Amino acid sequence: MSVDLADAMGQLALEPKQFLGIPIALVGACFLSVGAQLQHHGVAKVEATTPDMAGGGLSGQQLLLLLRRPSWVIGTLMLGLAIVFQLVSLFLSPLIVVQPLGAVALVITAILNARVSHVSLNRSSIIAICLCVGGVGAFVLIAAFFARELPVTDRDLILILIILAVVLIVFGGLFFFLRSRFKALMYIVGAGVLYGFVATLAKVTIARLVQQQVDWLLVLCILSLLTAAALGAYFVQNAYSAGPPDLVIAGLTVIDPVVAVTIGIVILGEASQAPLWAGIGFVVTGAIAIYGVFLLAKYHPQSVDATPTLEAVATKAADTVRPSGLD
Repeated sequence: MSVDLADAMGQLALEPKQFLGIPIALVGACFLSVGAQLQHHGVAKVEATTPDMAGGGLSGQQLLLLLRRPSWVIGTLMLGLAIVFQLVSLFLSPLIVVQPLGAVALVITAILNARVSHVSLNRSSIIAICLCVGGVGAFVLIAAFFARELPVTDRDLILILIILAVVLIVFGGLFFFLRSRFKALMYIVGAGVLYGFVATLAKVTIARLVQQQVDWLLVLCILSLLTAAALGAYFVQNAYSAGPPDLVIAGLTVIDPVVAVTIGIVILGEASQAPLWAGIGFVVTGAIAIYGVFLLAKYHPQSVDATPTLEAVATKAADTVRPSGLD
């Protein structure tokens, strides 16, 4: 048995130092879950005090009011720490290994939200969470054996930036014309896709800075990263106002890594040496995790299926705030 284990460990694609990125990513996931819960609470309190502004996304005034909510500010700082830990993990390990580990935040957030909101998860929600975490966990296990970190060429980076530009135009246009019809899942999908590009561009930026490869592509990469992060953050705040925090985290920790990993596999070639069965495994496990997100959106006890009225939004926000004990 010990010989078989040694042989398996010898087949791992990761170097010993690259395994350090895994615990660092897990610590970042903890900060992500707590920060998300605090931000959701801050958004709920702002909406409870400004029910006349409900609908069509958060207004500029509501965004300014968030800065006056201690819970939202503290949550934002914790999310900032989560980003720092994520960047360190990306520096140490291949993107397709550490990026999916954020799914751990889903479990923590589900437990926190159930305690804070006094709403117990139903059986379908628990199954959905298990599908999300199980799918992502299996994905990481496969990636640990076949992931290879390769340098990003100028051609690869230009292709990523072109695809991101198309994504920004599509989601920006959808939000501009259909913002009154946007629901939590739409915001979550948009934020997850954008953050997937943010993680990829962050990985590229770190590599180029370490190699002292400063050129116009690096500047464009950083500007694109900041633009995608800003729009993604706005989508996340709107998702908090339309759905529970564990649903938001489910979308981000599944859709985000699926997008980032797809880029890593298709464009960056991080799984170029993986056999056919591993490729099938990536598709199947990713599909299971994404199905879990849609299942959670449909059956979560705090999800809102229909477009709420202004009064319903105010009531929902107020009900969320009272029992929380935060802020």
